[in-house]
Amino acid sequence: MDGNTDFSGVSDECTAEYILSNVAEVVERILTFVPTKSLLQIACVCRLWMNCARRVLRVQQKLTWVSASGPSNYDGHALCHSLAEEVENVYLLPKTVLVMVDSDTFSGQDSCYKQKKARKTHHSPDSVEELNRLFPNGCDIMTIATPGVVLTPSGSHSGPPEEFQEGEAGYAIMFPRMEGVDIRPFHFCKRTISESHLEEAGLVNNPDLRVVLLFGYEAYKPGAAHFLNQVLEPLARSKALIAGGHVENVFSPERECCGLGSYGVVGLALSGPRIQGASVLLEQDVSSPKAAEATIRRLKAANLPERNTLGFMFACVGRGHNYYNNQRNVEADTFRKVFPNIPLFGFFGNGEIGCDRIVKEDYTLCDTDTDSLQHGYTTVMTLVHLG
Repeated sequence: MDGNTDFSGVSDECTAEYILSNVAEVVERILTFVPTKSLLQIACVCRLWMNCARRVLRVQQKLTWVSASGPSNYDGHALCHSLAEEVENVYLLPKTVLVMVDSDTFSGQDSCYKQKKARKTHHSPDSVEELNRLFPNGCDIMTIATPGVVLTPSGSHSGPPEEFQEGEAGYAIMFPRMEGVDIRPFHFCKRTISESHLEEAGLVNNPDLRVVLLFGYEAYKPGAAHFLNQVLEPLARSKALIAGGHVENVFSPERECCGLGSYGVVGLALSGPRIQGASVLLEQDVSSPKAAEATIRRLKAANLPERNTLGFMFACVGRGHNYYNNQRNVEADTFRKVFPNIPLFGFFGNGEIGCDRIVKEDYTLCDTDTDSLQHGYTTVMTLVHLG
C-alpha cells in the first residue's frame, strides 16, 4: 500500500473497497479461507483477484478425501450424496481422484438396469456420471468397485479407520497438482498393452517412478493371468513400489478399447523425487492381532514422514473378521495403533499385489520377481508419502 495514501475523511466502506481492489497481500490472505469452488468464481471478479486466487491454488497442495457409509437415505450411493455436500467445502483443486465403492450397492444391479431400463437407483451406472459431474473438467477420475471397502472417516487424519466387508461404503481421495509429484492414471487391456503405451503411462523407462497402485479386473478370465504378467514383469525389475489387487469392476476411465467382460488393469503411476513408499505383506500365517501388529510395525523401519502420507490396505475377501475368529477391524485398528496420524484406505478384493519393499530417495530396499508380487489370503499394507 502507498505509504502516502490518506484515508482521513473517507468512510470505512470506501477504505475497504480500496483495499480489496488494490492490496494483493490482503486479498490473498482472505482468499486462503475460501473453499476452492467459491475461489474459482471469485477469480472472475477482476484481474487482481484472479492473480491472487491463482497463487492461493498453487500453495494448496495438501490432499483431502470424502468418505461415507450407508445405507443412504437418498437416491444414489451414500458416497455420491456426501461428495455433493462436502466437495463444496474442499480447499484444493482436484487434479486426480481415486474413488472406491462397494460393488454390491454401487453396481450389483448393473445388468438388470441395462436389460430392463429400470428407474434410476443407486445401483445404476448413472451413479458414475453423478460422481464425475462433481469434479472439475479435466480432472482424472478413477472409479473402482470392490467386494469390500476400508476407509477413514472424513475430516480427520487421526480418525479410526473402518473395514466394511459388507454394506454400503466408499471414499474419494482428491489429489491436487503438487510440485515435484506426477500422478498419471493408466488403463490397459489386451488391445492396448504395448511397450510404447507402458512408457507413455510412466511405467517403464522412467527413472523417477516411485509408486504404482495397480488394480486388475476380470482376473479370472482365460488369458488374464498372462496379460497381468506383461504389466508386472517390467515393474518387478524397476525400483518402484507396487501395491494393489484384483477388483470387481472399473467404471472410469471409460473402457472404450474393450468390451463388457474383458479383462485389464487400471492404476496410478506416481513419479517424482519427493515421493517415498513402503509396504509389507501380511501373509497367510498372520492370523492373530499380535502377529498382525508385529508385521505392520515393520513399516516403521522406513521412517517415512507422517505429514502428507496415506496408508493403503489391500486385503483378500477371505481375511477380515473371517480370519481373526470373528474379531472385526483387526488390521485397520492395528494400523491406527502403529500410525495414529495417517489415514488408511483400501479394499477387500479377489487377490493381492505387492511385497515387502521400501522406496526412499534414490534407493529401493528389496527387489523381487513377478511371481512373488501376486498373492491370495494376504494383506498388502502400504504407506505412500507425497512430499
